[in-house]
Amino acid sequence: MDTGSTAWILTASALVLLMTPGLAFFYGGLVRAKNVVSTIMYSFIAMAVASIVWVLWGYSLAFGTGSDFVGDLEFIGLRGIGVDDVSGEIPTLLFVMFQGMFAIITPALITGAFVERFKFTTYLIFLVLWLTFVYAPICHWVWGGGWIGNMGALDFAGGTVVHINAGIAAVAAAILVGKRRNPGLQPHNVPFVILGASLLWFGWFGFNAGSQLAADGVAVSAFIVTNTAAATAALTWGLISHMRSGKMSAVGVATGAVAGLVAITPASGFVGVMGSIGIGFAAGAICFVAAEVINRTSLDDALDVFAVHGIGGIVGAMLTGVFAVEAIGGTKGLLEGNGAIISTQAIAVGATLIYSLLVTLVILYVLDKIPGLGLRVEDRGEDDGLDISAHGERGFIRDGAD
Repeated sequence: MDTGSTAWILTASALVLLMTPGLAFFYGGLVRAKNVVSTIMYSFIAMAVASIVWVLWGYSLAFGTGSDFVGDLEFIGLRGIGVDDVSGEIPTLLFVMFQGMFAIITPALITGAFVERFKFTTYLIFLVLWLTFVYAPICHWVWGGGWIGNMGALDFAGGTVVHINAGIAAVAAAILVGKRRNPGLQPHNVPFVILGASLLWFGWFGFNAGSQLAADGVAVSAFIVTNTAAATAALTWGLISHMRSGKMSAVGVATGAVAGLVAITPASGFVGVMGSIGIGFAAGAICFVAAEVINRTSLDDALDVFAVHGIGGIVGAMLTGVFAVEAIGGTKGLLEGNGAIISTQAIAVGATLIYSLLVTLVILYVLDKIPGLGLRVEDRGEDDGLDISAHGERGFIRDGAD
């Protein structure tokens, strides 16, 4: 055990956990005031549910020996993992905790697609099922000794496992839950959005640099390229919005930053600074266009989850294969003459998209057909707002009146 690396990954784990409240504020500011508590609670309750699922069986399914497709239950309840056991340079229990933070935020990302209309009680069950049957297997494929990792695909910190996975699951959710009764209204609290994006940006240093699982030069490189890509994408999105309207949208700049952070996630341990600028620019521009196009369709992905996380994750995964530098991550990219990595990345992206979409559709379809559950709140509850109908609380009270 290396004490420096252990101290860093303890800190990184806390930073990644902070991202989920950051996401709560980011999403909470984008919805109407009558749904802010509900939207924040989707993320906050994920910290409770996912934490329990992870230590009981999620970690074992993701990192147990198992097969190429899913782990086994050798670590159920963290059985057999002692306080002195070591993974690389850090305690195994710390690795469990660090990975658990990823399991918390990933299903929370999906909620942006179905805010303002999804039943909270059904969501609790969905969390358990989705973590078990979607997140854990894909995590095993990529990081737990499964077939994608063995194939040589590059995903340093979760482009496929977290962002593409959650992004396409959001599409499944938006399809099955249907459109809001009154979609398209403006964000009720822009400062919440900026606060949330700031917390996400801050926490992402743990997300990406922590994924090296050591305090070394690659972790520092991941830290720098993470910041650079976020800055580039934020500026790109802001300038595009300014050219279109003559005004630079604060929400747009914040969303661009998140898109850049998403795209650099799979690449952060493999690319240099110039590659991160290219990835950030591509994410800012392509995710902006994707959001515009999707918003013109009948799909009510309320908070642009697929445009930012799905498309951003795809952009990042593919450009990782372009800009990867052997001297940084040990793998050559297309620019260094390794064209085969592009097809490997494409297979990883395609498999994640197909599996997550199909299994999420099945989970949600079954939940919708179970008597007493269902996916959607009643019309009156949606009209009154989910804060009151689901939680009996208001996010804001004026002059002490209710």
